[in-house]
Amino acid sequence: MLTPLNRIFAALLLGFALHAHAQDYRIVGYVGARNADDRWDPGKVDTLIFAFAGVHDGEVALDDKAIPRLQRILALKADHPRLRVMISVGGWGSGGFSEAAATAQGRQRFARSAAAMLRAQHVDGLDVDWEYPGHHESGIASSERDRANFTALLAEVRARLDEASALEGRHDADRYTLSIAIADGEFVDHIDLAGVDRQIDWFNMMTYDFVNGLTPTTGHHSGLHASTLTPPTARTTDRAVKQFLAAGVAAHKLVIGAAFYGREFAEVDPAHDGLYQHYGHFVAYRGWKVLGSDYIDKNGYQRRWDAEAQAPFLWNEKTQHFVSYEDPQALKAKIAFVRSNHLGGIMYWEQDEDPKGELLDVLWNGLHGAPAKP
Repeated sequence: MLTPLNRIFAALLLGFALHAHAQDYRIVGYVGARNADDRWDPGKVDTLIFAFAGVHDGEVALDDKAIPRLQRILALKADHPRLRVMISVGGWGSGGFSEAAATAQGRQRFARSAAAMLRAQHVDGLDVDWEYPGHHESGIASSERDRANFTALLAEVRARLDEASALEGRHDADRYTLSIAIADGEFVDHIDLAGVDRQIDWFNMMTYDFVNGLTPTTGHHSGLHASTLTPPTARTTDRAVKQFLAAGVAAHKLVIGAAFYGREFAEVDPAHDGLYQHYGHFVAYRGWKVLGSDYIDKNGYQRRWDAEAQAPFLWNEKTQHFVSYEDPQALKAKIAFVRSNHLGGIMYWEQDEDPKGELLDVLWNGLHGAPAKP
């Protein structure tokens, strides 16, 4: 039986444990620039990932025009010393990965150049955004050997980053980190998830763009769950997490993605207010700042909420335009999902679309404050 004093100590220990656990959640934001009129708080981000470096002749390098933008991001660390800044290499349509990973010599060249870039730019880690091993939809080269080569490439990068950490006197949480941006469903059929898991610090899960100009219907492009209209094989965030967990990936290394933007479709069949319907053409990417000023309950675009999917969408009955996007209510649902499944946190694309920090504040309050209610 616990004495009153022991109960007090137990309560204090529980409180400390819950507090520590709350701080374990990562908030990871991709960023391309810092604008003079931005009002978002860098202190509410754990890691900013600068996009993008590229693979040029087998080596990882930043273009000359990217370096001043990166320096403006790094300048934020003067007032926020706990902020970590990484560089992402790749992105949609960025090639050179399959060729670099194909040989031991190529992997060494890639890894050594990446480590040298991190040291030269005084950043904290590398994010590898190869979209996607074994796939060429974005116009890049691919190979059936990409599966094994990707794991070997990351192992080589991990070794070189550890070597660089030792040279720089970086230890424990300060060592150079390694993450990857990764999709799900068929886009990981050439990735050994368990093998990759052993090389990296966490997965930045691109749980967005589930529907886009390449898919036959509209839908929730970043939906948490399936709706009553979602096809059985369609991608959702919870299906992606289940796929990775089934492959043996540790839950705390899964950082699910949130979209600070939407996707608009035109000439949409009007059934179900355009949700999961055929469309005439894809219109455009719509950032959060534009959605708030010109779209949400404005100009004929009416907000709808799908309770099953835990996702909003916009329907314009007059023009038959449909927009899939995420908002604070959807982010709170994802936060609750992260907490209930003991995941690693939430990352988002991208900070430039949230100049006032409205969506970032939701993530901060939910992951570093009290549990969020969807």
